[in-house]
Amino acid sequence: MIRSMTGFGAASAESDGCRFSVEIKSVNNRFFKAVVRVPEELSTLETEVETAVAKRLARGSVMVLVRFVPGGAVAAAEVNPDAARTALTALMAALPAELRERATVDLGALLAVPGVVRTDGVEKVVELARPVVLRLADEACSRVLEMRAREGEGLHRELARHGDTIAAALEHVAQRAPVATNAYQERLRARMNTLLAEVGATAAETDLLREVAVFAERSDVAEEVARLRGHLTQFAQVISPAHAEPAGRTLDFLSQEMLREANTIASKSQDVEIARRVVEMKTAIDRIKEQAANAE
Repeated sequence: MIRSMTGFGAASAESDGCRFSVEIKSVNNRFFKAVVRVPEELSTLETEVETAVAKRLARGSVMVLVRFVPGGAVAAAEVNPDAARTALTALMAALPAELRERATVDLGALLAVPGVVRTDGVEKVVELARPVVLRLADEACSRVLEMRAREGEGLHRELARHGDTIAAALEHVAQRAPVATNAYQERLRARMNTLLAEVGATAAETDLLREVAVFAERSDVAEEVARLRGHLTQFAQVISPAHAEPAGRTLDFLSQEMLREANTIASKSQDVEIARRVVEMKTAIDRIKEQAANAE
């Protein structure tokens, strides 16, 4: 199944009076790269969250934001009143006198001040938060994947269309190749007869056939056509809904291999019609390469 790398997912829950939420955003990246932001009191969960997300999202730049608002018994047990009072006093002292009476305090921000939350309660908070945060991260990943799958449907249609374009152009090349050789033989015969007629001679059939054979060998694209057909077969399998593995890197590799065969066909052939078909193939291959950069 083709999936985009762009997605968003969020999940939230309450546990023991505490509120938790996890937001995940992902955009294109050739590899998996995660940035995880967690509250200071849950900093020990950062690696665990990143590992959990990496198991679900194979590719892309991923931003994970974990929010935590303590409450109930946890909040009461963790807050250090002296540290909170000191932080508030310092804050008020830093404000101009005319602003002090109108100033309000964000309790969530106050709890984030180092020392306000007692260190002896951090382990309890982490043990409470771990199963909840990891579950929410998994739920958020599922929603990211749902969005990626929806965008992947459009991506699949585009890739399939470009694959059909390459296949059609390739069949024209396969059919045109022997015609091009025959056309070269007739042109060569006419040219030799014209030149030899000036000196009263005629072209020997064996010489003509030898020259045509050399041309046919030099311009034979049968191997390239066969290999490109094989790449197209694999391409169709990779973009198939039945293909469960991430497809982006495979598509990138296949596009490079298809371009290699197309370039070889172009270098071997001197036929205008084949050259035109190769241009069509290379244009479609470039589009596939661009779209592969968007696929997981």
